[in-house]
Amino acid sequence: MASAPGSPVRVRFCPSPTGNPHVGLVRTALFNWAFARHHQGTLVFRIEDTDAARDSEESYRQLLDAMRWLGFDWDEGPEVGGPNAPYRQSQRMDLYKEVAHKLLDAGHAYHCYCSQEELDSRREAARAAGRPSGYDGHCRDLSADRVEEYRAQGRTPIVRFRMPDETITFTDLVRGELTFTPENVPDYGIVRANGAPLYTLVNPVDDALMEITHVLRGEDLLSSTPRQIALYKALAELGIAKRTPQFGHLPYVMGEGNKKLSKRDPQSSLNLYRERGFLPEGLLNYLSLLGWSLSADKDIFTIEEMVAAFDISDVNPNPARFDLKKCEAINADHIRMLDVKEFAERCRPWLRAPFAPWAPEDFDESKWQAIAPHAQTRLKVLSEITDNVDFLFLPEPVFDEASWTKAMKEGSDALLRTAREKLESADWSSAESLKEAVLAAGEAHGLKLGKAQAPVRVAVTGRTVGLPLFESLEVLGKERTLARVDAALARLTA
Repeated sequence: MASAPGSPVRVRFCPSPTGNPHVGLVRTALFNWAFARHHQGTLVFRIEDTDAARDSEESYRQLLDAMRWLGFDWDEGPEVGGPNAPYRQSQRMDLYKEVAHKLLDAGHAYHCYCSQEELDSRREAARAAGRPSGYDGHCRDLSADRVEEYRAQGRTPIVRFRMPDETITFTDLVRGELTFTPENVPDYGIVRANGAPLYTLVNPVDDALMEITHVLRGEDLLSSTPRQIALYKALAELGIAKRTPQFGHLPYVMGEGNKKLSKRDPQSSLNLYRERGFLPEGLLNYLSLLGWSLSADKDIFTIEEMVAAFDISDVNPNPARFDLKKCEAINADHIRMLDVKEFAERCRPWLRAPFAPWAPEDFDESKWQAIAPHAQTRLKVLSEITDNVDFLFLPEPVFDEASWTKAMKEGSDALLRTAREKLESADWSSAESLKEAVLAAGEAHGLKLGKAQAPVRVAVTGRTVGLPLFESLEVLGKERTLARVDAALARLTA
């Protein structure tokens, strides 16, 4: 869905390029993207890379690759451009310095010379006295003599924003009306002592200059919102900001033990889901349910359906638990929604090195095309395809010893001999005929089909579970199937 000219909605997604993208970040990107597309607005993709110690070019490239893989397009940003370029904060440093000087000159900010030891000492004293322990305004109104004294001591100041002595109230798009009193929102740093601007400055400045109308971000940033609202007011007085955006703070994504899912949690890494073969459609469908729903009785839907229905006011403010099993189940549904040709193509990465254990020349395209419709009904994630079809392309099955022990009970050799005889004379162009052959073999030994087919499955595929057996035998072919039954009989009687 393209952006509509003149649409009032402008949102931004502004990650920091540190480490691998994680699912919480993806959920934030999804809600911003869906909101922009629903309103035919503009999505600005901005890179917050002012922390040279943590940011990396590799992580930056991973972010762009992740956005493309997920199917997110952006209207302004890296590799797209736009009227507010550049979109990497590391390339906008002169602009932030200029704004900081204007804030200082207008009295909205001031130099703070307090050392870390002094700050810690005063905060501890405030806590002991039962007072708020934020910055106490020590440097708000320094005399010229005191400033000279600090400079003579070699102190290098930071820049602090001067918070107004007033209550700040705003309506959160997710949480409703929120109020913050002055004692709980002290003056805060916007420029480090080395002159480097902080997130607290650069983020609102960019939002103001890029005319962002709605800021949809994580709940962990809620406490910084009254600071930013005050800064927007100051930027408006300076002619830098045209408006204060509306804010919506998205609920935490919870992991194990009711703790916020962090980057350190293995299940938080987007790369993990890509490597396991989650579909972008399935993963996004599940992530959208972490705080939002299309309807009370519909968990499976397309991204187009989400865009059509998405309303930020419908987001639930309560923390949402990440449930890997449900995520897999939803992904499985999306796998089955694919056209079979599309499914076959999406599986390609797992049908070759480094995932496939067979030699490239042993892969048979016709057998793959024949088995794909049957595989599609069984997978939760695409990476499962490798183990499910390896029996087709390996010279011999790889036996799971636990499966062998479980299936090859006393009398299995006699059953396999009978099954071989029946299969020898079966119609190999019909899976139903092969089923009848094994069923007849089972009946000859007083066994139902389920128990009769288990030794045959292990003899041919190496496992007790897998794709539909008789369709698998049909694709494998008569000669190779009977040879594997013979090999299993030899092993049993050795």
